[in-house]
Amino acid sequence: MERSLLVAFVCVWALSSLSAASEDAAEQCPERILGNERRQTCPKKCQQDKDCGNKRQCLCDGQCGLSCVVPGRMCPWPLPLGKHSDIVLLSPSPSFSALLEVRCKSGYTLSNGLDTTIRRCQGDRQWSGDEPVCSAPPGGDVSAGPGLVPDVSCSLPEDDDLLSVQGSATTGSTIKYRCASGSVLIGNSENICHENQTWQYPHPICRRVVCPPPKEVADRGHLVAVQRTEYDVGDTIYYLCKKTFLLDGPNQVTCLPNGTWSAEPACRARCPVPAQRSRVIVGGVKRWPYDLTDGVVAHGENVTFFCKHPEKLCSFTATEVCVDGELKAPSCYLDPTWLQFKLYPHRLVSEIDACDRADLQ
Repeated sequence: MERSLLVAFVCVWALSSLSAASEDAAEQCPERILGNERRQTCPKKCQQDKDCGNKRQCLCDGQCGLSCVVPGRMCPWPLPLGKHSDIVLLSPSPSFSALLEVRCKSGYTLSNGLDTTIRRCQGDRQWSGDEPVCSAPPGGDVSAGPGLVPDVSCSLPEDDDLLSVQGSATTGSTIKYRCASGSVLIGNSENICHENQTWQYPHPICRRVVCPPPKEVADRGHLVAVQRTEYDVGDTIYYLCKKTFLLDGPNQVTCLPNGTWSAEPACRARCPVPAQRSRVIVGGVKRWPYDLTDGVVAHGENVTFFCKHPEKLCSFTATEVCVDGELKAPSCYLDPTWLQFKLYPHRLVSEIDACDRADLQ
């Protein structure tokens, strides 16, 4: 007897819990619009976000209840203007759960006698309800329009986080496709829905744009970035060079929408100055090569050498530039000998008077 009472109690408790759970689910997912939901299919059922994959969330989707939908999914917009009605978007954007109002012009009403109706952007990217048609009441002064007819439309593309559609998918209408930032459209950017509910062209696809791994700087520096096989548009990478090398280019590069990096920096080597016993001009200052730090100049630095006139006791200058570790002396330059440097320092090519301009012609 006690066992039977216990079983009965458990059954009553289970039924009460199930009823309470149903009431909780109903409270979590109230009907936002009643009576005019038009659905062909419903998304996957859920109870919480973790029941859904990718970028989908567990949200209330009208008569479908709690379903896995993409909150940013857009319904066709703008819609074609009705002959006897005005359409106003009541939400900031035509995304999931957005509302729009269809209001009949003066003298016209919907088939239910009202002059206004509200439609909701459903999880299937369609506006709820049939296409509202405003017509004149029987015996009215305004010429009667057609009655409420079912909305006949072409099927929209399958769920795609990168592809969005603008415009109406009803027969005879045109839609435009747009890709999300960081992707490119492959196919036609516009399409027309024919009377037989087929599109003129296949739906396009959006292909994500990626950049390959950036150019390495070998053993001369470092890349400050997460190592990947591909990078998304807008990703940024930083370059750092070791102490004895100079960065040639920006220290920051970005993956561009065309799939290339904004620049290709490199770490360039310093150049030994190919002069020992003659002064040179570096940075606007006349200096002995051994007075330079380590006897080298940085990549891109100009070095001016003194050359002796072949016939007269005067000098003229020639400038060369350091390019990634290589700096050549000009063909006119001849480094003084050790004896000339020690015995006749005042006669070194860098110390004699400069030639007159007439001497160089």
